[in-house]
Amino acid sequence: MNSKQKQSPFNVLLAFDGSEHSHAAISFLCELCTTYQNIPATVSIHVLAVFTPHRAGDQGPLRDALQWAQSYLEGKCVHTSSELIPGYPAEIIIEYSEKTKPDLIVLGAKGLRATLGILLGGVAQQVVEYACCPVLVIRAPYSGIHRILLATDGSSHSESAIQYLAQLPLPTNVEVQVMHVLPPVPLNPSPEYFARTYPLAPEIMVAYPSSITDDEKSWKEEEENNGKAILDKALEQLGIHGIKAKPIILRGDTATEIINYVKENKVDLIVSGSRGLSQVKSWLLGSVSRKLVHYSGCSVLIAKSQISG
Repeated sequence: MNSKQKQSPFNVLLAFDGSEHSHAAISFLCELCTTYQNIPATVSIHVLAVFTPHRAGDQGPLRDALQWAQSYLEGKCVHTSSELIPGYPAEIIIEYSEKTKPDLIVLGAKGLRATLGILLGGVAQQVVEYACCPVLVIRAPYSGIHRILLATDGSSHSESAIQYLAQLPLPTNVEVQVMHVLPPVPLNPSPEYFARTYPLAPEIMVAYPSSITDDEKSWKEEEENNGKAILDKALEQLGIHGIKAKPIILRGDTATEIINYVKENKVDLIVSGSRGLSQVKSWLLGSVSRKLVHYSGCSVLIAKSQISG
């Protein structure tokens, strides 16, 4: 599908714990490796398993699961290695990624001890929040990536997500859709309304002027034109890499519209941009990205862009 691909090895850090979602992540990586066989590059996968000190009894079963994972992947991918490390999973995964700087961290949405009914486990939540590189959260059951939804707001973070998606070896028949969500129409629009409704640094949202001077019809049309321009630019950027995408523009609460669309249209993977690691580590993901990872019900790729300083 892509006419231009990354030529150097694509390095993946797979966090594996033997859970159903971890096995789904392996299925995804096997598909990734199969696609990479058609281009002059390879996937290098390092499988990392972590056992906590107070659960030393888990070491044996986890080591067996890890050996199985590496053996299974070796039949699909050219470069595969594994490692079992004591410590606390989220902390070890994040520290390991900071040292090795993989192109992508892949992990299951929930581990073996996830509470029944939750959509995202604690380890996945922390890794998505604090890792300094792109993170892909895979949800089981996995039946392949057939439909991808890229959420964009026209920001530099969204542009980074577009470029990242373009370098991935997508399956030949995958359908890519690009969505921009316009904000809901207030009954009495005012600068105060927008200040209350949209706090600083929204993830997937158009920026608003400090005041609205035209009538409602005029500024709604301007919003729609701006939204279409954002989508046109995204389609153009993807087109450079040989990816044809379908534009979608909706209006409403951003996360709600995306999540509802995903459920109604059987989207397999959401791709969203987000701020990367910065000096302030208490709030790395924007509210929309966080909601997508937690509540979308499908796999989510957060393509973080590095922030210096």
